[in-house]
Amino acid sequence: MKLLLKLLASITAASIILCGCTFDPETGKITGTLHGANTETKEIFAMDTYMTVTAAGDRAKEAVSAAVDEITRLDKLLSAESPESEIYALNHNGKGTLSEDALIMVKKAIELYYSTNGAYDITVYPLMELWGFTTDTPALPDDLSVKDTLMLCGTDKIQLSNNFLTLGKGQGIDLGSIAKGYTSSKIMDIFDEYGINSGVVSLGGNVQCYHNKPDGTKWRCGITDPDNPDSQNSFPGIVTVSDKAVITSGDYERFFVDEKSRKHYHHIMDPRTGYPADNGLRSVTVVSEDGMLADALSTACFVMGKDAALKFWSENSDSFDLILISSDGSITITNGLADSFSSEKDYEVFHL
Repeated sequence: MKLLLKLLASITAASIILCGCTFDPETGKITGTLHGANTETKEIFAMDTYMTVTAAGDRAKEAVSAAVDEITRLDKLLSAESPESEIYALNHNGKGTLSEDALIMVKKAIELYYSTNGAYDITVYPLMELWGFTTDTPALPDDLSVKDTLMLCGTDKIQLSNNFLTLGKGQGIDLGSIAKGYTSSKIMDIFDEYGINSGVVSLGGNVQCYHNKPDGTKWRCGITDPDNPDSQNSFPGIVTVSDKAVITSGDYERFFVDEKSRKHYHHIMDPRTGYPADNGLRSVTVVSEDGMLADALSTACFVMGKDAALKFWSENSDSFDLILISSDGSITITNGLADSFSSEKDYEVFHL
């Protein structure tokens, strides 16, 4: 689950979206979303997480219904675990014709593989299986198995001809690091289609905000505290946004502690080592108008580490901004957020 944020959106200027929804399974209600006339909210469990779609406008009910239908459609299409999905069939057959949606994501993934020098790699799926992160019982594999499985990774080994994808021998792809961002961007298009005035989408914590809040102020997104990810009161900073996605990858989202070594292992694989990325970062938040890009880059920049991530931002600062939380608790933001980020803690602003 990316970006465990607590969604507390309201129509008051003081409200904060702690980006990620608080869902009460007993009541089936979402905590503190938009409310009032011509406002609609729906919750859905898809892509292995709880999701919430909220919109305000004359056609809010229709828009939210269409958004939920889109989530359901894409979930069935893109799941690497469901035998009914396109990606499952592709992984088991080693080749296949991509749908329009999958083609868009795979093309972007290939582009990012090369621009990030391999830090972003959708072919880590065999590693995810080896480590057990595709199951409920992840565990530490032996070094030889990691080494052998690592040989299967590499987006440079896949071949895309028009919309036909051929995988390398033994390869498998997982679009989980880009699919939710793609989905939230598609929902923004639905909001456009239905003339929505204001809206917010939380897809397993991937938050994307549509326009301003109903009162005309920007959305306030609180970043999860890696040391207290379940807390609704502890967060290291707030970023205010309009028409942007705020998406985080963190080492607290999916992990296990090895019984023998007591070492913490998280799910964000470094495709260059075959092990979880271990480079001094606890979380990476990407803020961008493009939800798909933000989703993928939150993973890529986590894998890169602080210095390489900031260098990559310097070369692409017109597309996104970063909030980095290091293992020592220090916070670094890129200067595109200098006027929109606030924190009670000291933080560094990285300039071009």
